[in-house]
Amino acid sequence: MRSVLLSPRWIGLHALAVLALVVCVAGTYWQSVRAFEPDRDVVTNPVADLTDAEELDDLLAPGEYAHPDSYANTAVTATGSFDTGAQLLVPRTHDGTEGFDVVLPLVTGDGVALAVNRGWTGDPDDVPAAPEGEVTVAGWLVPPTTAADGIVPVDVPEGQVERIAPSVLVNEWDYRLYEGHLTLPASEPATASLVPAPPPEPPTGITINWRSLSYTFQWALFGLSAVAYWAISVRREVRAERARREGKGEEETAQAVAGS
Repeated sequence: MRSVLLSPRWIGLHALAVLALVVCVAGTYWQSVRAFEPDRDVVTNPVADLTDAEELDDLLAPGEYAHPDSYANTAVTATGSFDTGAQLLVPRTHDGTEGFDVVLPLVTGDGVALAVNRGWTGDPDDVPAAPEGEVTVAGWLVPPTTAADGIVPVDVPEGQVERIAPSVLVNEWDYRLYEGHLTLPASEPATASLVPAPPPEPPTGITINWRSLSYTFQWALFGLSAVAYWAISVRREVRAERARREGKGEEETAQAVAGS
């Protein structure tokens, strides 16, 4: 005798249960991905941000420490004059070619300066002159460069530093420095004839979307409920079918005994 679970009605219920499970799994996955994606307010276009750049002094104070998370990759404007006599070179490889980042202090006030990365050059003897006089530049603030593997080189040629960081630059420049340094885009005159550093990547840190996370649990709960309902229904039907078979068997036995 064919099981009742293979009847057209139950085949339809099996298919419905599978469909519900697939939908719930898809919903759980989709919402879990959204829950751990950067929030749309966090993902920005660094180049477009330059049009809404804020004043440097509204974000940082010279000589004071600020956590990188509070300013990293922020577009700012700064006004001052380049101290062209304080140029430093920072060794860096660009597209497989050894060269140098050209770093200058932008003097923004009495004894105060911001380190500015003008760009990269492969020929340190052919660095174009920086703009003279007072200028206003726009770029992105970058946290101090850390030493690789925690090792700080100390033997570098004169006119060079191993990395761009206030802790290193204060030994070369007699200024109070802002935390981090400014990276300039190609549109700035100070980067002329240099290879500008690429704009910062959009933030990659995870921002939890709690609403999507709650939907993730709801979809998962719906899926588990559908599976539980299907399992309970199947179990109930199997028991009912077994009971019917046992009852029919007892009835047939009683009829056989009566007939004898």
